[in-house]
Amino acid sequence: MQINGIHHVTAIAGPARRNLDFYGRVLGLRLVKKTVNFDDPGTYHLYYGDAAGAPGTILTFFPWEHAAPGRLGVGETQETAFRVPEGAIGFWTHRLVELGVVHEQPQKRFGETVLAFRDPDGMRLALVGLPGIESEPAWEASDIPAEYAIRGFHSVSLLLEDAAPTGAILADVFGFREFGRDGALIRYQAEGTPLGNIVDLRAAGGFLPARQGAGSVHHIAFRAADDAAQQEMVRRLAENHGIRTTEQRDRNYFRSVYFREPGRVLFEIATDVPGFAVDEAPETLGQALKLPPQYEAQRSHIEAVLPELV
Repeated sequence: MQINGIHHVTAIAGPARRNLDFYGRVLGLRLVKKTVNFDDPGTYHLYYGDAAGAPGTILTFFPWEHAAPGRLGVGETQETAFRVPEGAIGFWTHRLVELGVVHEQPQKRFGETVLAFRDPDGMRLALVGLPGIESEPAWEASDIPAEYAIRGFHSVSLLLEDAAPTGAILADVFGFREFGRDGALIRYQAEGTPLGNIVDLRAAGGFLPARQGAGSVHHIAFRAADDAAQQEMVRRLAENHGIRTTEQRDRNYFRSVYFREPGRVLFEIATDVPGFAVDEAPETLGQALKLPPQYEAQRSHIEAVLPELV
């Protein structure tokens, strides 16, 4: 069975050290890959996720030291949400208070408890408490017990002028189906995995368009098992929706194509293969700076330019 859902989410951040401190220490995610922006090798590309860097757990960042703040608007991801055990919401509420993280009071959406908060760049995040996931594997950080730890993505929510055209892409190309509605939110859900299998659409006609910057989500990547599955999605986009993707690009850990969906959010289709252990052992993921082959000859210069992370 085709496993559908979110592969990863990529965002823009400010200083890299601050980004690592927040996602590694505050949220307890594992740094699974430390590499560079393939289009700007003087900038890191940092990948956070679970112990193995499994699809559906990966949040990545392009951290620019002096990035101007973004502005949320139509045509952008509004919120990125993680899954935690239902009983962990109290732990996380206290933790955010103690660490001075800007957050809201827990609320209900689609019958689930949601704790919304922001990272130091203003990126909108949430933790969603779910029953029955306590036994799922989790990366255990030093001061976050495993029973409270994050278990990959729950969902993303998109702010759009009109939800229907985007919903058609989710259903026809990515295997999601409309699950239900809660106020202004329309929920689409995929089968095959509990990780990152939800996309919420919020139609907000008349809002200003988004302006990308620190705290903005750059793109959302959806899963394709392999090249053949990816090519089938590309075909459906072209034949059923008149949308052309970029050529396939090798990102070392997955192979990608990109396109703007009808609501102007940048979507990626990323293969599950080969994965993050292709160039370092699973137990040492994220420890060494990994460069794509075209930049290896420039390693000494790149390492001198990149800011220190510790």
